[in-house]
Amino acid sequence: MKRTHLPLNALRVFDAAARHLSFTRAADELAVTPAAVGQQIRALEDHLGTVLFRRTSKGLELTKEGAAGLEPLREGFLKFEESVQAMQAGQASDRYTIACPREFYAQWLAPRLAEFSKGQSHIRFELVADEHADFTEANLDLAIRLVDGPGDLEGVELAPALRVVVGAPNGGKGWIDWPGAPLPEGAEVAVKVGNAGQALSSAIAGMGRAALPFLLAEDAIRDGRLSALEGPAPGRRAYWMVAPLPQWRQKKVRALVGHLVAAR
Repeated sequence: MKRTHLPLNALRVFDAAARHLSFTRAADELAVTPAAVGQQIRALEDHLGTVLFRRTSKGLELTKEGAAGLEPLREGFLKFEESVQAMQAGQASDRYTIACPREFYAQWLAPRLAEFSKGQSHIRFELVADEHADFTEANLDLAIRLVDGPGDLEGVELAPALRVVVGAPNGGKGWIDWPGAPLPEGAEVAVKVGNAGQALSSAIAGMGRAALPFLLAEDAIRDGRLSALEGPAPGRRAYWMVAPLPQWRQKKVRALVGHLVAAR
């Protein structure tokens, strides 16, 4: 069955004007001008083919046609609110699905998620290893990516784009190569790996030196497993938290992002 097009914005204006019996007070509630309220009411009357208000010496009054539709309209708005709450129920839960590189999860994210959930045993996390997974297909709340910007998504940079050359004490002098690694020209490659996490593990094991995002190597430098041989210096890519705009509007996402930003 074909549904009738409903002028929802005009109906919302009608509800406010009917409650106040004043275009001016309705305009104050809706943060618009009285003229805009009048235009919406006239457009609604044209759409319905009936008069909803009349002006009398006592002020604005509803016609019997306007009064007849008011109660069902307000019941409808309550149903709309129930519908929105039902659709938001999953978003308002304490379950998070996050796509994140394995190495970044192990080195940086895991301890901060543990801190976030401390004292909140109801919080649940699901981690997806492919940080470039499709948000809809994987039902993601957030993704953390090593990129040079958020692209078409909304994003927060977890730390400035800094890189550092690291090596283990008494480690090898050759270079550890990984996709995207900014190696010096003519560098002697001791080992080639598939990602920054494997490069980090190789460097900690003493297999050579590696150019890594500073945020990834920071804890290992701090606790002495690695030494900073060069830098930190400006780099091109950084770890970004990214998501489509609707995810950023979720209360639970805002809470987690706030915690992670504060923990930088």
